[in-house]
Amino acid sequence: MGLRLKDCQARLIAIDTSGWTLEQKIDYELVRAEMNGLDFNLRILQPWTRDPAYYALVWSEQSDTPSHEGPVCHAAIELWTYNFPLTPDDEKKLAAQLKIIPPFLEQARANLTGNARDLWIAGIKSIRDQAAELGDLAKKTISAGSDFKNALSKAKSATLSFAEWLEQQVPLKTGPSGIGKNNYTWYLRHVLLVPLSWDEEVALLNRELARAYSSLQLERQHNRNLPHLKAISSPQEFNRHADQSIKNLMKFLKEKEILPVKDYMEPALRKHIGSFQPEEKRNFFHLIIHYEPAVLYTHATHWFDLARMAEEPHPSLIRRDALPYNIWLSRSEGLATGVEEMFMHAGLYDDNPRVRELVWIMLAQRCARGLASLYAHANEITLQQAREYQVEWTPAGWTGDVGLVAGEQHLYLRQPGYGPGYVTGKYLIERLAMDRGRQLEDNFSLINFFGEMYEAGMIPVSLIRWQITGMDDEIRTIHESN
Repeated sequence: MGLRLKDCQARLIAIDTSGWTLEQKIDYELVRAEMNGLDFNLRILQPWTRDPAYYALVWSEQSDTPSHEGPVCHAAIELWTYNFPLTPDDEKKLAAQLKIIPPFLEQARANLTGNARDLWIAGIKSIRDQAAELGDLAKKTISAGSDFKNALSKAKSATLSFAEWLEQQVPLKTGPSGIGKNNYTWYLRHVLLVPLSWDEEVALLNRELARAYSSLQLERQHNRNLPHLKAISSPQEFNRHADQSIKNLMKFLKEKEILPVKDYMEPALRKHIGSFQPEEKRNFFHLIIHYEPAVLYTHATHWFDLARMAEEPHPSLIRRDALPYNIWLSRSEGLATGVEEMFMHAGLYDDNPRVRELVWIMLAQRCARGLASLYAHANEITLQQAREYQVEWTPAGWTGDVGLVAGEQHLYLRQPGYGPGYVTGKYLIERLAMDRGRQLEDNFSLINFFGEMYEAGMIPVSLIRWQITGMDDEIRTIHESN
């Protein structure tokens, strides 16, 4: 495969694009990034040899991004796409998928020759979580036929056996799990098309962390005579507050002409409003949403993106579906994070200034977890130390259930660029807004700006910037780097 990939890369480089349209040249860059992503997976990331979590096939929830966050096997079983009780056809289909698990996990024992200790240990939980998911599936399929139940039983047994084998191998795993600064920078630039280095991301996130904390203190000073926010205390109150928050958000976006509002947006958001959680079970995001759901619903504009991809697919075949290797990261997570602050500055919380404090707390947490993941990939700290760093630098009292912290840092160690991507993507979009504003001056409007971003598709911000402004300096910088 390596030789065939090199041949394809050489053929791509040999293409003369001088007479192409700008949109065609952007598609060309996307193909180049996809080839670079495959090259990086083969040379460096190698999840099939280093990452036991790669062998977790069962997914019970839909990702809010165009594709899964991080490396996922093509045989993934998307349980969330099924309705229960199963129809006869779905029962047959799901049984066939479950039958893949035992031989797949047997093959994994031969494939997993890597020595990444932190990835190995953290991956055991992913496999045990799969066993739990299969247990829950059994409860939903009590009336299923014998073929299905037999496939499910064998899948669960194989999963538990695999987890036990992983635990037995732990003493043999002694190596680092991070990919190192140079590899990290190469992936940022040549796969994610983010025109930054490892060092520049560290500097940027440290700056944003300081800005988040200082802004939080200023907000608290400004709001010192206002009553504190009160947490939602019942399922009924949660449902009422969530409903009103969505209505307020959609009204704000439409009446203030923030972004183009389509009929499919509100229904897409309402499918994912969350639910009331007991106080003792709340993680960081549960804590936030139980004070003001709208703060998380701004980030949940992710669901606008997915609905648009389904309802208004991009005319370019290359941009129509989710790009592999999380190439969409800077745009998807960057915009969802960026609008949290943008909508705030545009006036979403003018009638309740205390909510602004939550936005700064959210940004501080994103910076803390992003920095922790950067240091972990540089092998300057372990995965456990990354989790401790995230807790230490998340504003006091807001960490919540640390299970979320463990899961986040595990994901970011598996997928380079993801941890900082929320903040670096936000920065790139803010820089794009600056460039577009300078071009248009008094003719700049948010609704047109976001409209142009949507029309460009789910592609890296550096390419959106090129399409919208005609400025290709970020892409040229990437090509000139090693």
